[in-house]
Amino acid sequence: MRYTMKQAGAEREGEHPLSRLWRMALLTVLLLPVLAAAQPSRVAPLRNPNLASLQIEIWPEYDRPAALVILRGAIAADAPLPADIRLRIPASSGGPSAAAYAATEGGNLLNLEHQRTDASDFITLRLKVPERFFHIEFYDPLPAGAAERSYSYVWPGDMAVGQMRVIVQEPAAASNFSVQPNLDAAAAGQDGLRYRSGELGAQAAGKQLPIKVRYTKTDTRTSAEIVRPKAADPAPARAAGSSEEVTKGVLIFIAVFSLLIGIGTAVLWWRGRAKTAASKTGGAGTCAKCGSPRAPGDRFCSKCGARLK
Repeated sequence: MRYTMKQAGAEREGEHPLSRLWRMALLTVLLLPVLAAAQPSRVAPLRNPNLASLQIEIWPEYDRPAALVILRGAIAADAPLPADIRLRIPASSGGPSAAAYAATEGGNLLNLEHQRTDASDFITLRLKVPERFFHIEFYDPLPAGAAERSYSYVWPGDMAVGQMRVIVQEPAAASNFSVQPNLDAAAAGQDGLRYRSGELGAQAAGKQLPIKVRYTKTDTRTSAEIVRPKAADPAPARAAGSSEEVTKGVLIFIAVFSLLIGIGTAVLWWRGRAKTAASKTGGAGTCAKCGSPRAPGDRFCSKCGARLK
């Protein structure tokens, strides 16, 4: 017998209402995941603001047997402040050694509080930066057992960067120095060390940037230990000389003043002694009471009548 749609409809018409409700509820439950996936998410995930610029500096073996990595970022002008930033640094660093912000480029740095989340490869820092400029420093271990040394840092691409700049400091007493990407500009710094730098242009969010440094170094001392402070400028030398002259002048003044006090004391003593001698000499011819002259043989004062000694 052929089963027709009309017969099926007749069977459904005779179906109990509760059965229909159960079937509809079951169908709704089964379709919920599909409907949820089809609907666009109304809550957008937290995104890092774009950076107008980022300067990455690497100083191998500067003041520790490690690589000092410095990140100097400038938040884009159209990003609202305070900026909520999540930034990853290598887990091998153990965490940042400094986190700061500034109101202007190159301005005074102020401590920046941060939260951290540790993972196997990265430490994620959450920063709420109140101004446009932030500054992060961390030390990353650098194998220094052999003469041939290398270090690699990878910018993880956590933010889009309008202008990327990389600066690498050459360690003191190092040779055969090379860095990738190629940094053409080289200049000597005021600290006596050489620096390689290069402008790398814009970097998209999510794009990694590896920086690899290689060099030869047999001296186990850090650059800060090898490079001695420069000789003092003439101006400080003159200042030191004038200070010595002032000290000598003070000593001379003290000596002269002491000598004058000694001479004055001697003069006073001599005058007192002479007055005492004169008093004793005049005491034999004057009255001790009124001071009137006495004549030899007088026993009483001719003026006041006092008994004369």
